[in-house]
Amino acid sequence: MVLHSRRQFLHCSLVLAGLGFLAGCGVLGRQAQPLGKVARIGVLSSTDGPFWDAFRQGLRELGYVDGQNLGIEYRWSEGNLDQLPALAAELVRLEVGLIVVSSPQPTAAVQAATTTIPIVFLVVADPVGLGFVSSLARPGGNITGFSTFPPEGFTAKQLELLDAAVPGAARIAILVNPSNPIHRLVLPQTMAAADKLGVTLQIIEVRDAEELDGAFQAATRERADAIHVYGDSLMSLQRARIAELAAQSRLPAMYLTREHVEAGGLMSYGPSFQDLYRRAATYVDKILKGAKPADLPVQQPTKFDFVINLKTAQALGLTIPQSVLSQATEVVQ
Repeated sequence: MVLHSRRQFLHCSLVLAGLGFLAGCGVLGRQAQPLGKVARIGVLSSTDGPFWDAFRQGLRELGYVDGQNLGIEYRWSEGNLDQLPALAAELVRLEVGLIVVSSPQPTAAVQAATTTIPIVFLVVADPVGLGFVSSLARPGGNITGFSTFPPEGFTAKQLELLDAAVPGAARIAILVNPSNPIHRLVLPQTMAAADKLGVTLQIIEVRDAEELDGAFQAATRERADAIHVYGDSLMSLQRARIAELAAQSRLPAMYLTREHVEAGGLMSYGPSFQDLYRRAATYVDKILKGAKPADLPVQQPTKFDFVINLKTAQALGLTIPQSVLSQATEVVQ
């Protein structure tokens, strides 16, 4: 993709207007673009993937095509949190029209880098608690977006489904990343659900991929009956390895997203990330057309997915009760 300066573009437009044809300007190339300003936005996240495919699909549905009437500057940290401030500063220097970010850490990095460029966040559980917005209804400032955490939460539901799928489970390990502020915020809800279920929790912290083996060894050593893996960029990037370790440890596991199940995990329950990313395109469209983030309420998930992998259940020697199967939105055979 080649981006051109505003001066070049305006010069080209004047030539086209004067000569009355579209083929005489090299800036436009072979695919003629609509006359006018080409929108330019930034994206900062851990990595590319199917969720961003849904975002791009949402943009196409609204008439935006990358490389034609839209230019997207992608910056991926590949799970390296230390790179985020530099990547955020790079996007700010490019003077993009807005920046789309996913998860709390990239959001915080861009928030620290600019108070003027509009920011649309995704996959942030508690944007008010984390200080990104003043309120869900009236975000204020230059930030708005799509939260993954409805007021009633869903981590309690995750634990309930895992407990129901593994009858007799008395001890459940919880895999958390202490570097993720969201995990600290939602853990109390999981603990409250455990009290109601009469289940003992084992909290295991994992800060990087090198600690995963030790985490599952700790769960096995303490005789955990199942494991609940909190979702974040680290867990997503390492989903294949985590599914492998869960299988080796003979631990039925609950995850946040269907991608973990597709990688061999047992089950997932949470907001439909595909839906959230697709819907995010609507806010990009509104802001590019002049809307201010402060006037766009933070949106919450409206669709939840519960996915079960029966092949993994069979490998674990686990029979999923019909009462649990009947709640699934999708069953992987």
